[in-house]
Amino acid sequence: MAFTKLRMEPMGGPRERLGKRDRARTSPRQDGVVSGPGTLGPAESPVFYFDHARWYRMLRYALDVERDAKRRRKLLSLLLFRVPLIAGLNAICFALDPLFFPGLRRTKIEQPVFVIGHARSGTTHLHDLLYQDKDRFSCFMMYELFWPALIPKKLIRWVAEIDARHLGGMIERRLRARSDARYSRTRDAHHQAANSPEEDDGIMTYSCASGSWSLRVPDLSVVGVHYVDEWPDRKRRRMMGFYRECIRRQLYLNGGDKIHLSKNPTFTGRIESLIEFFPDAKFVIPYRNPLETMPSLLKLMRGFWTIRGVDEETMDRGYTQMIEQSLHSYTCPAEVLARHPDRPVSIVDYRDLIEHPKQVVSKLFRDLGFTMSPEYEAILDEVQTKAGGHETKHSYSLEEFGLDEAEIRKKLAPLFERFQWPRAEGRKSA
Repeated sequence: MAFTKLRMEPMGGPRERLGKRDRARTSPRQDGVVSGPGTLGPAESPVFYFDHARWYRMLRYALDVERDAKRRRKLLSLLLFRVPLIAGLNAICFALDPLFFPGLRRTKIEQPVFVIGHARSGTTHLHDLLYQDKDRFSCFMMYELFWPALIPKKLIRWVAEIDARHLGGMIERRLRARSDARYSRTRDAHHQAANSPEEDDGIMTYSCASGSWSLRVPDLSVVGVHYVDEWPDRKRRRMMGFYRECIRRQLYLNGGDKIHLSKNPTFTGRIESLIEFFPDAKFVIPYRNPLETMPSLLKLMRGFWTIRGVDEETMDRGYTQMIEQSLHSYTCPAEVLARHPDRPVSIVDYRDLIEHPKQVVSKLFRDLGFTMSPEYEAILDEVQTKAGGHETKHSYSLEEFGLDEAEIRKKLAPLFERFQWPRAEGRKSA
């Protein structure tokens, strides 16, 4: 695979075309409808969203492309049984939520904060750091992502309360052990736990519109969901309307006075849609040297794909698609936000985040117009005492994935000039 063969134009599959709609949308107005936190356009009914076309493409991939019999059986079982079952339950509960919880309709989504940027650029670390201000922020726990509806979340918390009061936490211990075992092989690269904050993108898992499907189907022309701003308008609005209703339910669950905090590297391709559907949204964009993040992400994906037995040829095709997406993740935020100069944005240098977390978060709060509480400041003081000791154990080379440093520097020249990122010699990945 050669980096120089990459094209910055759409690849057909991953980037669903606009049709007649202008690709560089500059206004939230579409067809005479302005979509805000409390309004729904004609294509945004608050029902469970399911991407039938993507589900069908994955099914055809399993039948026509997947060569490994074991992986094929697992994928077919997932698509033909588990996905329809859980999606169906969620669809029913999603429709019933307003009947069981009338206050849901009055729950407002105000000033949500979206932490977006290239994967491996500190989004998880920053998200976890911000979420320690629990009196201010609300977010999705990993287990909640599989149940977008409010009814199952309430039931799960009710069972957890009974377990804590009457069973001594027996159910929780067993589930925690199972979760630890499931994610133990990838914990060094990306920490995951059922009761930990996780990316909002996972709320689309059983809608067949989540980037996590690329772990099972290593072909972004089949499962890619990065370029949402370029989707056909009706489909885009249905999906974004559903996402907004998922956030509304989470805020109702955690406390309507809180601010939704989202961390999503995949959302770099849907910033226009986020601004359209959340007019008072605020953005945090961490930047890290792409000579570190790009091979680090590819190595992470190789780990996931290797666990599932994906062959090298298939991996190489996936790497090519991900490199193009990576470049877009670096260039798109600045391009989109330049069209919205009044949008509250805080830019974070990854190096500062690691060395001076309190200073970074303090500036972030000022940029976004937040006042820091004494309790949260004390937490940051403790975090600062432990800062600066990050040393990764993972080494890599750009050549390992066919990456060309000169080409990356050329395509991302303004960012290299702004952040003065060093050359790639002797790097390690995080």
